[in-house]
Amino acid sequence: MKEMNILYISVFLPLIVGFLMLFLPNKIKSVSRALTFIISVVTFVLGIKIFTGGESDYILPILQLGESLGGLELELMLTVKPLGAFILMFAMGFGLLITLYSLKSVGANTKRINEYYGAILLTIGGTAGILLSDHLLFLLVFWEIVTVSLYILITTGGNKSNFAATKSFAMIGASDAAFMLGVFMIWKLSGTFVISNIDLATNSTLSIIAFLLLMTAAITKAGALPLHTWVPTSGEYAPVSAMALLPAAIDKLLGIYLLVIVVREIFDIQPGALTVVLSIIGSATIVIAVMVAMVQHNLKKLLSYHAISQVGYMILGIATCTPVGIAGGIFHMLNNAIYKCCLFLCGGAVEQASGTAELDKLGGLGNKMSITFTTCLIAALSISGIPPLNGFVSKWMIYQGVIKMGTQQTGGTAGFWPIWLTCAMFGSALTLASFVKLIHSIFLSRLPDKLKDVKEVSPFMTVPMVVLASLCVFFGVFYHVPLKLFIYPALGIEPGSAIFGTWMSGLSTILLIIGIGLGLLIWLFAKLSKNVRIVPTWTCGEVQSNESMRIPGTHFYKTVSRMSGLKQLYSGQEKGYFDPYDQGGKAGLGLTAFLKWLHSGVLPVYLTWVVLGLLIIIFVICKVQ
Repeated sequence: MKEMNILYISVFLPLIVGFLMLFLPNKIKSVSRALTFIISVVTFVLGIKIFTGGESDYILPILQLGESLGGLELELMLTVKPLGAFILMFAMGFGLLITLYSLKSVGANTKRINEYYGAILLTIGGTAGILLSDHLLFLLVFWEIVTVSLYILITTGGNKSNFAATKSFAMIGASDAAFMLGVFMIWKLSGTFVISNIDLATNSTLSIIAFLLLMTAAITKAGALPLHTWVPTSGEYAPVSAMALLPAAIDKLLGIYLLVIVVREIFDIQPGALTVVLSIIGSATIVIAVMVAMVQHNLKKLLSYHAISQVGYMILGIATCTPVGIAGGIFHMLNNAIYKCCLFLCGGAVEQASGTAELDKLGGLGNKMSITFTTCLIAALSISGIPPLNGFVSKWMIYQGVIKMGTQQTGGTAGFWPIWLTCAMFGSALTLASFVKLIHSIFLSRLPDKLKDVKEVSPFMTVPMVVLASLCVFFGVFYHVPLKLFIYPALGIEPGSAIFGTWMSGLSTILLIIGIGLGLLIWLFAKLSKNVRIVPTWTCGEVQSNESMRIPGTHFYKTVSRMSGLKQLYSGQEKGYFDPYDQGGKAGLGLTAFLKWLHSGVLPVYLTWVVLGLLIIIFVICKVQ
């Protein structure tokens, strides 16, 4: 009974309190802060207890229809499974860190404090419900709660955030409709909504359509191409803490969690056409999103496109259908949530301290914000796949999965494995190039005169960044720990059967530390040397102003955006030519204009359409007979 209460409380405590908090007046915003922090601590503790407590369940009958109505049983089924339990623990941890960060970051940016914290709790409770649900209908209900929470969080961002919230809600809502349709198709095929009792082969048209519908919901939530455009729009206008919680962390966890459930539990996916589709989506997402990120001048949009790009690695790992590839994809899901959340929090700290997120207006903050700089640098190296950090390990496993797919499988994606591998490795190189630009633009270039008084942000904001950056290091150097504790048990994989390569992280770390130490000694020796004369920058005898000598990092890759072929693609992307939301809106307006033209109010026109309609009906009926 005790464990059942834990499952129930972890879901409904934050949901109930979060819902009530939406209606509290702003006069008691301190109460909202305190309640949110306390409940986030409680849910994190419960998440740890659920993970360490082993498998358990909680079943509450809701509705039961008679045999004449199909014998449908509607039960709230909360079940602890290894995959959901480990993701739940980390999701609750992210919720706690974002809540701590928000105590200082949100008050200055929004007047809707209670709505913000209420949405945070709704997100935490809805996430717990998704990860514990063993019933597809209730999973769908909790899925919608998280979608609504995202909408509320984005709207608290101030100017233009309503547009971003509407776009996000429309795109995710459309994919949720696909999710719902797929769920009922699965019920038609299997006769049950219970995930544990479903095991469908993709050997019929209906089952393939159901798989594609659920896959659409998963990749939209995760933010993969071509249904990704809500992420950068939200990133530009939503509070940074909201982006760090949902699109950067929890949405990735939930989207990839659903994809794994669909591929491994609901359907029996074998290498073939469907894995080719997943591989194409993953590879395209990696390369296209990172190329768009390279030319961004807004810090939050740049980070948003990188959040999209990283999803491609996760999808590609799952598409390999190999133990090491799937384990690498799930490990990358966790690693991405860690370093991407850290990067968004660093971006929020920079924006709060400087008052801007435009890269060409920033620079030289490395000395002013040393903690933010250090944590951002670690997270940037991690997302770029630089050893010995965690991003390298999971990408390395995905590379191995792609290679193993090519050597052990026949048909399907096997013959294309060099293409998938090239895209993955090329994406890592472009990611590093992009973050060289970011680090230079914010921390290493000349300090603008307007930012001379910038100081480090509050410890409430720096502590979450330090925790996440530390996890980047720990999960990279001691990668066997998370693999053995979380990833392998979650997937039922024998530890010895996953990784077939060799990576001596300990030795590599020692050598890197030695190299860094030697570099610091050389720098210290040069600094103490009296042979270097420092003078102001001058040209033709005239001392140049600080601002005239600043070189914005935003110009690093302008050559790329001006290359023939790429120039047109970048221009089309900026104009929304590849945005399903924009193009769908234009198509809707065109249809509306066409219908207005049809409804001209002229009687002969109406009679003409009536006659044509009757002729079509007669033709169809005659053809049928």
